[in-house]
Amino acid sequence: MTDPQNGASRRDFLKTGGAVATAAAFAQSAAPLVHAGEDNTIQVALVGCGGRGTGAAENALSTKSGPIKLVAMADVFEDKLNDSYSQLEKIFAESKQVEVPAERKFIGFDGYKKAIDCLKPGDVAIFATPPAFRWVHFSYAIEKGINVFMEKPVTVDGPTSKRMLELGEKAAAKNLKVGVGLMCRHCKARGELFDRIKGGEIGDIITMRAYRQTGPVGSAYVPPKPSDISELMYQIRKFHGFLWASGGCYSDFLIHNIDECCWMKDAWPVKAEASGARTYRGDCIDQNFDTYSVEYTFDDGSKFFLEGRNIDGCKSEFASYAHGSKNSAVISTAAHSPAKCRIYNGQKLGSKKDLVWSFPQPEPSPYQLEWDHLVEAIRTDHPYNEVKRGVEASLVTSMGRMAAHTGEVITFDDMLNCSHEFAPDLEKLTMNGAAPLQTLPNGKYPIPQPGIVRDREFG
Repeated sequence: MTDPQNGASRRDFLKTGGAVATAAAFAQSAAPLVHAGEDNTIQVALVGCGGRGTGAAENALSTKSGPIKLVAMADVFEDKLNDSYSQLEKIFAESKQVEVPAERKFIGFDGYKKAIDCLKPGDVAIFATPPAFRWVHFSYAIEKGINVFMEKPVTVDGPTSKRMLELGEKAAAKNLKVGVGLMCRHCKARGELFDRIKGGEIGDIITMRAYRQTGPVGSAYVPPKPSDISELMYQIRKFHGFLWASGGCYSDFLIHNIDECCWMKDAWPVKAEASGARTYRGDCIDQNFDTYSVEYTFDDGSKFFLEGRNIDGCKSEFASYAHGSKNSAVISTAAHSPAKCRIYNGQKLGSKKDLVWSFPQPEPSPYQLEWDHLVEAIRTDHPYNEVKRGVEASLVTSMGRMAAHTGEVITFDDMLNCSHEFAPDLEKLTMNGAAPLQTLPNGKYPIPQPGIVRDREFG
């Protein structure tokens, strides 16, 4: 297993693969897992009731391998919880899979404990809060013997990455099943493309390109704080705007493109160098750049170029591509699902006469498949632990972000062993407490200053 201690390296990470259950594994014979509940119902607790948490809960309740129901919810915002409950209760009104009475709706930083305490060993907790809280919630779930689905990214800096690796090993030792919301890895189209690339159909991958270029993302743009909300609660509500909470828009949004490209390469980059800028922020005072341009380098010297932009009035693109020594491939196009994977002769992507393979449409939703795989692993008691790969993907993402924010070349080992933790003592936060990030005397938050602040991402 991975050595989580100081001095750990990328080599240590790559010695062993993550224990990821696949559809093929499910077909193998195995004695069914007897769930703790006599009726074999898997109970679910939702911690973090925003859009992603609500979507994850909907996918969980839509699995078809046996009875499953939502029994508890927790958030720090009552309106988020109530909106999520109303949406889910409406969707599953006929099946009656949402059974969350008032006494099992919890508001506050300790709500996750109360929600998890409503479960039994063998049940599942969904963690869809801002990523900074992932290790705190995961620790308690392991203590209670609860299976977990956690949204990505799972870490935002070096210290939390090492912490999560240790927790992942503890979960594996207790035979807990853990899914991470990098759903592209569960996509059938991308899976077949990966097999074809490994089979040599495009030759050796030399270059990959990925783009997430859209207009401004509302949750990542933070205007001055209103007077009717505390600093801490404002930063959590606007978590995409703050590095401590989410890794910013770079980590939260670009991780999918990064992960799917690294999957096709079947490797993690060894270093990243990048540039970025704040261009059209207006009165917004968050910590994000508007543009990111990153060059990742793999151990064999091949390159992966990533372009992120959130500016109105510009060309939009949301896709990933691979260029091999023989042919080229579309890894994804038009967002995450459907992927519409394709292989072309030569390097003329999009040329109809050069198209040699495309995945048949329509594609199964990878958002649903990741839940089908997790629940099947629980019911059949197959090994299933995506923590290590989730940490690796999060770390490589942070590596590119830090390269842009500092103006330095950042290696995998640099990022893993960087001692700067954005939000130490996060587990001690209270509703009326101070925020991990404070404004400067001018009322603005500290922002990255490439070339000036080079040992961490802001002053």
